Amino acid sequence: MNSYGQISYRDSAWLIAGEPFVKTRLKRVFPRAPQEAADVIRLSATPENTRELQWFLQRYPMDIDRPDVLERLAGQHIETERRLADLMTGRAQPGAITLAEPPRQYQEFAAALLEVKPGYLLADDLGLGKTVSAICPMVKPANLPALVVCPAHLPRQWKAMLKRFAPALNVHVLKKGTPYDLTPKRRGRKNEAQAELLPPELPDVIVTSYHKLRGWAETLAGIVKYVVFDECQALRSPGTGIHVAADYVAARAERRLGLSATPIYNYGHEFYHVVSVLAPDCLGEYSEFLREWCTAEAGGKARLADAKEFGAYLRREGIMLRRTRAEVGRELPELSKIVHEVDADAAALDALRSDAVALAKIVLRHNEQFRGEKMQAAGEFDALMRQATGIAKAPYVAEFVKLLLDSGEPIVLFGWHRAVYSIWLEALAEFNPVLYTGTESANQKAEAISAFLSGEARVMIMSLRSGAGVDGLQGYCSTVVFGELDWSPGVHEQCIGRVHRDGQGEPCSAYFLVADSGADPIMAEVLGVKREQIESVRNPDMALAERIDTGENNIQRLARDFLARRGEKVIAEPANVVVMAERVTA
Repeated sequence: MNSYGQISYRDSAWLIAGEPFVKTRLKRVFPRAPQEAADVIRLSATPENTRELQWFLQRYPMDIDRPDVLERLAGQHIETERRLADLMTGRAQPGAITLAEPPRQYQEFAAALLEVKPGYLLADDLGLGKTVSAICPMVKPANLPALVVCPAHLPRQWKAMLKRFAPALNVHVLKKGTPYDLTPKRRGRKNEAQAELLPPELPDVIVTSYHKLRGWAETLAGIVKYVVFDECQALRSPGTGIHVAADYVAARAERRLGLSATPIYNYGHEFYHVVSVLAPDCLGEYSEFLREWCTAEAGGKARLADAKEFGAYLRREGIMLRRTRAEVGRELPELSKIVHEVDADAAALDALRSDAVALAKIVLRHNEQFRGEKMQAAGEFDALMRQATGIAKAPYVAEFVKLLLDSGEPIVLFGWHRAVYSIWLEALAEFNPVLYTGTESANQKAEAISAFLSGEARVMIMSLRSGAGVDGLQGYCSTVVFGELDWSPGVHEQCIGRVHRDGQGEPCSAYFLVADSGADPIMAEVLGVKREQIESVRNPDMALAERIDTGENNIQRLARDFLARRGEKVIAEPANVVVMAERVTA
């Protein structure tokens, strides 16, 4: 039999050297492979890549130095695919799980999938009970001790849910970010000799925040067998202390589950960094992921070239499990999203300092020599514009909220800047508003929720990015108001999900209060761009009403609009920038 080349296994990768026409064909078959000319093609040795390489070798046989590794990895993918198909088609039924309150069948299914795919992303609709799905595997002693990592405001909620559904489990919430002895102190002298012969007993479940995990990663790695990452979009930024610590612990655990209805907030490349912690190597190396699934974007970011196809791939491979309410028969009352224009105080926007003009002009420079300066200026300009816009419309937002409060309905009001909160607190003082933002401690946040649910406070002002995972508001409130906007649609969806979730018995309303000046017009327009990246992945059959591509950085658009409104000279478009708007449907 002719040999068309040689394949070596080195550092968890296949190094392929062969005849030119074979390498050309291989690049066509493997979009993950480097497409530039090279003597040797490097392909990560994931089970999926290895199985496809095995298939390729049937047509173009090559000499392999580690055929045993080829057979093992390819066989692993075949077996996983078979078990996954059996589970998905119902040929294999998930085993019954006993909790203090019976889990739903689709929650048992999520636990059964973890037996087939030891790491995946559970992206069920908001309010479908992802927490219970994550608790189900904890009834098996083989998965203990377990670790739950969540945002700083959720450990109490997790402890309460564990007590409710699995009261027999010993749960410990980490008290500080530096390691201490987790084993209970043995009391009494009667059996001390025997006690010394017994291994120390760790808690069944350890609950911590993402920030505390940084100090505990080395202590817990290799000890915990099952790790749950709640609101796992916190893992989307590689190289941060949180991502490094999470990756270190997860790599040494036997099972990993990520929970988030909004696993990304901005661009599709963030999926890779989240999934790489939950299911290492399932998407190949980062460079392979970019080649196969992404297109370049301004500012070094990457968009998914085909979000629908990528979403279908994640489901097919068992990398992501996503169920809608309709699919599991847990329909919610109607949700109305209302965009309402409000006035803005022109004086507040005019008061922007002259340095805002200077920052805008720096942002619009076309000379790449000043890239670092442009990035810093963009951040400062964005912050100035958003705060000024929030302040300018804050009094009018407060008046709108008062109209809603007159009907007797409690309101959750979302914003971002402390200066804006101050205006709202004063204008709405008669309704005893409480704060739930990034500044309050866990105790203060708990007290704010208690005051709101008891009726003592009619308004709860929440930060756009501080309420992820909060449960319990849906039985009391059905109206949210966005007094300020976020660049990311996933943030708005999370906020709405605080009231529009399982247990809500009333129709819900979400009001987006948008000014016709400042940052709002551009932000409202750009949100349509980012929504495609998440909705097409999670809900591939969902129709997209509108997609708008601008061919330039969002902050540049904001800067250009700002200068034009002030009568400043706007720098001409560079020749290679194409501005377009197109309407598409799925």
